[in-house]
Amino acid sequence: MSPLPTQALRSLRALLNGFSQIFLLSHAGCGLLVLLAILIGTPQLLGGALLGGCSSLLTAQRRGYPQADIDAGLYGYNGILLGLLVSVQFNWWPLLPLLIILVAGLSSLVLAPWMRRMRERQWLPAFTLPFVVLSWLLLWLAGALQLQLHSDPATATYSLDWFTGLLALLRGLGQVIFIDQPLAGLCLWLGLLLADRRAALWALLGSAVGLSLALYQGWAQHSALAGLYGYNATLAAIALSQVHRQPWAPLLGIVLALLLQQGFTALGLAPLTMPFILACWLVQASRRALLALRYAKNRVI
Repeated sequence: MSPLPTQALRSLRALLNGFSQIFLLSHAGCGLLVLLAILIGTPQLLGGALLGGCSSLLTAQRRGYPQADIDAGLYGYNGILLGLLVSVQFNWWPLLPLLIILVAGLSSLVLAPWMRRMRERQWLPAFTLPFVVLSWLLLWLAGALQLQLHSDPATATYSLDWFTGLLALLRGLGQVIFIDQPLAGLCLWLGLLLADRRAALWALLGSAVGLSLALYQGWAQHSALAGLYGYNATLAAIALSQVHRQPWAPLLGIVLALLLQQGFTALGLAPLTMPFILACWLVQASRRALLALRYAKNRVI
């Protein structure tokens, strides 16, 4: 096979892995189902997602970042999320594609030094931090950049029953990529199941705990049934279940993510995926501190 088709196939696989890395997995089949979920739920966002993913991937390739990281999709998911957010938040503008290219490429430039320090100095994982920071910056500069926010569409009302609750679990998965369609959420869950059964189970549990806690605490019922209390809990559950075999760590991460999300909302700051990041950092930093303390005690003894 000639080098050009081989490189094209490798780049395509890296892009699909980038879609799956949104859910902290590297699996081309899962990435393809994430793409399908976007096509099912909000096809108008597909262009922004692809443009963001390709821009961040090409930036990493041009900068000569480790090929293994590129192939695993680690330089794709932040750009994809930024492309989705820009497409969701802002009205069409001729320079909008250029904006997606710019911020998606910048996400790779931000991620690379963090990953290097994570490996050399044991920094905590960045997760979706470049996406969050650049999204906050975009939302803050929207007026100066003359970006017009989408007007909020009329939202459907949900009655609380067992079937609506079941659909809310799937919406919680879909809200990771700004989609509230249950069929898209089911497609995402099938992708997780294909890539990692354990991750798929924890994802569903995270969404379920988010929904249950929100309803129990009397938080906004409509938001709960729309899945808005599910996505951070889902990501925290997946991330922590990958590095901790004991169930207490992902369960603690789920609860922390939900509490932190409420805190960001109370401050009037778009939470995005920052609650999930902080929850994972808190759990992992606490574990490191406990291990260091135990090691110090053993040395004294």
